Amino acid sequence: MASEDTTERVLLVAVRDLVLELHPHRRRTLRVGLDSDLDRDLGLDSLARAELMLRLERAFKVSLPEDLLATSETPGDLLRTVLRAHPGEHRRRTAAIQRIALEPVEAAPHAASTLTDVVDWHVQTHPKRPHILLWSEAGDEPTITYGALAESAKNVAHGLRRWGLEPGERAAIMLPTGPAFFQAFLGVLYAGGVPVPIYPPMRMSQLEEHLRRQAGILDSAQAAILITVAEARSVAGLLHTLAPSLRHIESVDALRAGGKTPLPATAKAESTALLQYTSGSTGDPKGVVLSHANLLSNIRAMGHAMEVTAADIFVSWLPLYHDMGLIGAWLGSLYFATPLVVMSPLAFLARPARWLWAIHRHRATLSAAPNFAFELCLRNIDDDDIVGLDLGSLRMVANGAETVIPSTIRRFAERFAPYGFRPEAMAPVYGLAENSVGLTFPPPGRPPIIDRVQRDPITRRGEALSAAADDPDPVEFVACGRPLIGHQTRIIGATGHELGERREGRLQWRGPSATVGYFRNPAKTRDLFDGAWLDSGDLAYMAGGDIYITGRVKDIIVRAGRNIYPHEVEAVVGEIDGIRKGCVAVFGSAEPKTGTERIVVLAETRETGDDILARLREQSSEAATDLLGVPPDEVILAPPHTVPKTSSGKLRRAAAREIYESGRIGARPRTLWWQIARLTVASLRPLARRWMQTATDLCYAAYWWLVMGTLAVLVWPLVTLLPRLGWRWAVFGVSARMALHLLGAPLTVAGAERLEGHGGILVVNHASYLDGMVLAAVLPGGASFVAKKELTRQFFARLFLDRLDAFFVERVDLEGGLEDTRRALASVEAGRRLLFFVEGTLTRMPGLLPFRLGAFTVAAQAGVPVVPITIRGTRSMLRGEQWFPRKAAVTVTVGRPLQPTGRDFAAAIRLRDEARAQMLEQCGEPDLAEEHVIFSTAGIERVEPGETQAPRATKDH
Repeated sequence: MASEDTTERVLLVAVRDLVLELHPHRRRTLRVGLDSDLDRDLGLDSLARAELMLRLERAFKVSLPEDLLATSETPGDLLRTVLRAHPGEHRRRTAAIQRIALEPVEAAPHAASTLTDVVDWHVQTHPKRPHILLWSEAGDEPTITYGALAESAKNVAHGLRRWGLEPGERAAIMLPTGPAFFQAFLGVLYAGGVPVPIYPPMRMSQLEEHLRRQAGILDSAQAAILITVAEARSVAGLLHTLAPSLRHIESVDALRAGGKTPLPATAKAESTALLQYTSGSTGDPKGVVLSHANLLSNIRAMGHAMEVTAADIFVSWLPLYHDMGLIGAWLGSLYFATPLVVMSPLAFLARPARWLWAIHRHRATLSAAPNFAFELCLRNIDDDDIVGLDLGSLRMVANGAETVIPSTIRRFAERFAPYGFRPEAMAPVYGLAENSVGLTFPPPGRPPIIDRVQRDPITRRGEALSAAADDPDPVEFVACGRPLIGHQTRIIGATGHELGERREGRLQWRGPSATVGYFRNPAKTRDLFDGAWLDSGDLAYMAGGDIYITGRVKDIIVRAGRNIYPHEVEAVVGEIDGIRKGCVAVFGSAEPKTGTERIVVLAETRETGDDILARLREQSSEAATDLLGVPPDEVILAPPHTVPKTSSGKLRRAAAREIYESGRIGARPRTLWWQIARLTVASLRPLARRWMQTATDLCYAAYWWLVMGTLAVLVWPLVTLLPRLGWRWAVFGVSARMALHLLGAPLTVAGAERLEGHGGILVVNHASYLDGMVLAAVLPGGASFVAKKELTRQFFARLFLDRLDAFFVERVDLEGGLEDTRRALASVEAGRRLLFFVEGTLTRMPGLLPFRLGAFTVAAQAGVPVVPITIRGTRSMLRGEQWFPRKAAVTVTVGRPLQPTGRDFAAAIRLRDEARAQMLEQCGEPDLAEEHVIFSTAGIERVEPGETQAPRATKDH
């Protein structure tokens, strides 16, 4: 390295150049010295410091320590660190692969009902197995085994009990990534308490200010103890004033010291295991209550979706106070015995290449990050930094926790393809703290799906119509996967009824991972629930079984009958030189005099000169106008840290709107009378559109039932009274075609010629109660529907189906089911054409359920072909569990007849699998083969994998 004087000059020039890039107006007044304060004097925030560290590493060809971002306060601190660094050290160390020696694990703690049960199971099974590796640039990474972690955590638990923590009391944890956090979290659980993670200060010099901001969470949680760094004891008096419930502030070291005390009995599955705060520390913090059962259900379901095994290796830099890092990375790895290589978020921010090199070094197979992390890799990693990098071991990296930007995943895949990154490893996911963390995941090995939809229909009518290849101005949305096993989602319209495919509405969900509500906040809890369903607060549409998130309900701006999506405007304004990228919030604000929504752009900048600010306002307005076709009503340029964000960096647009409307930022121009009149007229259009859509839906539903009711009154007597079966089926078929025509449901049939002259067995998917009517409109000569015997207890249904030659079977009684199989075989051998709904039931959620084997067993034993028939569209028209119909097109595809290859059980399995493959290809819905369906006379029950369930008699029909 050059002399100290030369190094000092180069470093100060680098600092000065960066400050001038951020603040060009300071060129004449800027003074940079070794004792200049990076924050107060030079205006460098954490991301600017990360950029500075990258430039210094490149300039001096050194690797700077990960904690420099947090500990450095002046250029002098940076200089001393640079002088101590060793040139070329990083390149030699990062290329080396360090495989983790692991013994195979044959099982998982499926019977565990609490997180401490999970830890105890691993301690009993393999106490010395590596659980956590604490990442180090140098490669000497300390390892924490299951046994060591459990012992330390129990010592913390003894300390908490000594300090009076009672079962069910909350203990806040404000610690950086490191052994102390893991010990504290599990220690609170072993002590019977409820951990409340909150994010730690970036620098100890900010401790008092940071704790003031966190006081809202501490008070909301009624935390009894704060586990944090020892330095925080100096501000204990302040915290006791701001959070009266807080009795003690202790460090992990202090808690571990001392003797043992009795620990409480093991918690129950329904006991609260975590209080996860989602909305920051100001205003009205919301603490999501999550039980052990919630967390374990989510962990097991995510592991199932990702096909996680103990042979996987997970690398994470995600903060542990955030659900994605805490539950998705750590607790998931804890459960599946997957080694977790964990690094500090600051280490990643300081040099994003560290994340990729950690994946390379440990041959990691799994990782996760928000969208901004992939952008940071694209921006701040030079090719010289990743010579020799190999990402070929990655099989899935989840991209979630914030809006997934299509261009980001395209550019990341393209940039890192030469380094072994496969496009199918990128997995856009969706989740929320109210469902523990994950809700929808794509299947492993599937490249990201980007849906290009026409801009006008989606923004004006909420219809996600596919855009043509040459469409010059489409909107793009990323598929975020399908619901985790055991969970369901639905899209709700303005009337509160479920919408069909490609219709935008509110996303709701339910499942075993869902919270019971917000801690000590009954009003917000009431807002969260809609009966048995929970409201995500997100707008979305469904296509092909995948969820596409279009934005937050409260973030969408309605302008003159048109939906405007803030993230698009934020992206283009953030690209303007002088505007802080990622620090732009676009929101709608109600005009007090007219009640209309105004488009407000709030953008952070470090510029202060009047001329520069005027230019930035003009450029921001022009960029927004070019995208939207209408100008924003107001562009506000604000100093750094004005735009509110969550602790994980997500924009809080609702909070930005609240700040704006309270008059704390900017100043709204006076509105002239003609502007008021114009905005008033414009405001009536979206209102009228919503009313019109609701009225249209209600009128169609009424008309639908009138048509169906009228035809039922006419058809039922004819079918029951006509003497010949052929006549009865003819009446049913004609009335079915007439009904579809009158209801505006176009019917398309593909492969109808395959039905001519075929006896044997027809197998059909079951999407709606309308499927029988649709089949009557398609089948020449009819067929014998195989129907559940419970229908014989309903007079009208029994008589109608009996006159159509239905074949009733027992679904619950095992002996009765075997007899039904023998009867079905005899009927087929006699030439009867049976039609099976091979899923055995229907559900409201899209997807092809497991097939019952009865149809295929009969076909194999009788030696007759199986003809797969796939119905598409009826679920959108009338879903199971619902009676509110909607207009939809219906498609029926008759597949290739399948000949049995034998008469044994294996032949039946082959028939089933071949038929399923054809139907999956045609139905446009996800494969739900892993769903467990329990049949009873009362209905069905869905059971997630690993759940213990008493055996019940079922029969495949």
